[in-house]
Amino acid sequence: MKSFLFFLFTAATLSLSAADKPNVVIVITDDQGYGDLSCHGNPVLKTPHIDSLASESVRLDDYHVAPTCSPTRCAFLTGHWTNRTGVWHTIMGRSMLRENEVTVGQIFKDSGYATGMFGKWHLGDNYPFRPEDRGFTEVLRHGGGGVGQTPDYWTMLTSTVPTSTTPSRFR
Repeated sequence: MKSFLFFLFTAATLSLSAADKPNVVIVITDDQGYGDLSCHGNPVLKTPHIDSLASESVRLDDYHVAPTCSPTRCAFLTGHWTNRTGVWHTIMGRSMLRENEVTVGQIFKDSGYATGMFGKWHLGDNYPFRPEDRGFTEVLRHGGGGVGQTPDYWTMLTSTVPTSTTPSRFR
């Protein structure tokens, strides 16, 4: 079903001229539950800025997450079940998106959009796993799974092209 939806979206955007293409901004928060926003009925937490954004946006509120962040993110970006993509956890190489998976970033880029990814990626820190290798032209991210964490050791071992973040002993 998700693949079909991506097909419909891609077909619809390819038929639009550049002036007709809508701006698309996708916001994914990390480790936040559906009920953690006041716009979803939380009586304690006040989230007025997110509530305002939500009132002006298309909301996808029937999405089923995986137990950890990387599989959830990869499922959304590819439209595929996490085990198919190679991402089923956040540690020891289990968070690297397979090279043959196409992301929504690549679909948008191929459709003539300027694309960007800002924040947490955690689907591989070195070529060919980085967001800039997956269709995102503008990237500002932190390495690893959290601010201050080092890049993924397993990604370094499997990387085929050295990068500035790859220690010389792995080049």
